[in-house]
Amino acid sequence: MLCTECQFNTATTSEGLCGVCVVAAAHAQPAPRPGYMSDGRPARLRSPVGLGRATVALLGAVIAADLYSLWAGTVIKGVTEDLLAAYAGTGFGSTDLVREAERADTLYTVSGWLQGAALVATCVVFLCWFYRVRVNAEVFEPHIHSKTRGWTVGSWFVPIANLWFPRRIALDIWDASGDRSVALDRTLTLGDASARATHPLVNGWWTLWVASILVGRWASTDYWGAEEVEEIDAAISRLMLADVINVAAAVMAILFVLRLTRMQDEKARSGPLTVGHVSA
Repeated sequence: MLCTECQFNTATTSEGLCGVCVVAAAHAQPAPRPGYMSDGRPARLRSPVGLGRATVALLGAVIAADLYSLWAGTVIKGVTEDLLAAYAGTGFGSTDLVREAERADTLYTVSGWLQGAALVATCVVFLCWFYRVRVNAEVFEPHIHSKTRGWTVGSWFVPIANLWFPRRIALDIWDASGDRSVALDRTLTLGDASARATHPLVNGWWTLWVASILVGRWASTDYWGAEEVEEIDAAISRLMLADVINVAAAVMAILFVLRLTRMQDEKARSGPLTVGHVSA
């Protein structure tokens, strides 16, 4: 069989290329340039499916904890409204109403602990998954990554930078894991933003994530500083808004994890890789 590229020499590879075309294709691969960083360690392909499923399950737990917090919020808001009505009518609340307020406050505190536990567990597993897909992306396309692997985890903990660095890393991973023509176009244009395809899923997830952080911090500050019943009631409303945004962000995160995991799994199974190192 003749080489599918030059149609002259005999094909010697499973892809239908001759030895001359294989060497030419290797030399045609773009060399690393400033801006496409690597930490020097070999990239090894490992399946992200298991970690992806675990991440999705824990994101489901985050959603459940947020929904529980929303229910607890409606309970405590009902009690605060009763207290406001009682104070307006008689100048004081009944003993039973005060006890009910204490129980509602305890319930809301428990919901906060559940949210915190679910978030911490999810963050640990998500970062493990995120690092794995980052390394896999370097196997697929080693020349388009604008941040070293260390930033894959570290960027989440650096103030200010954590508002956009993780998103940039996610976009690099997405492009490397998807259509090769998109990744090649970015490589040839030095990763210029104009060469990027649109990323509605990544952008939607990141926008909601940042919004949930900012609204949550604002609401938490108001809640812990509230002293009057009216202030507590208003702060609870803001915390419930943050919970709603967080639920939406978690749903988008699930879609992001599922889609990117599937993209990498399909790309790894589609044929032999020509870059990086592959481990079983």
